Amino acid sequence: MSDTRQSPEPTLKRAADANYEELSKADGVRKAVILDESDGAPTFRMRRYRLDPGAEVPKHTNAVEHEVHTVDGEYVVGIEDEEHTVREGDSLLIPAGTVHWFRNESESESSFVCMVPNGDAGIDLVDE
Repeated sequence: MSDTRQSPEPTLKRAADANYEELSKADGVRKAVILDESDGAPTFRMRRYRLDPGAEVPKHTNAVEHEVHTVDGEYVVGIEDEEHTVREGDSLLIPAGTVHWFRNESESESSFVCMVPNGDAGIDLVDE
């Protein structure tokens, strides 16, 4: 039995072409969708987040798992009841439904790449 789906074409997107947008619920945080379905990516969506010094992404959960890889700098990530300082090169798996947040306590911008399955990531803010 053969698979009749068309294979995606290879895609190269330059860093200069990334379109960053401010997050409405997180001051000082910008997000760019690097690759997604519109680029032919059949399974995952890749996003890059940039956190200004002092920026914080509030506590939330997502309906889907996501993988996070720190690109630049250092920040604190909260996962359930624990906080971890992560640095360039560190990676995280955040399972679906896990309470988590991000906070840049450094004096420099930090950034990470986040991969999620295509479709609605289903974000829900958690009241404190």
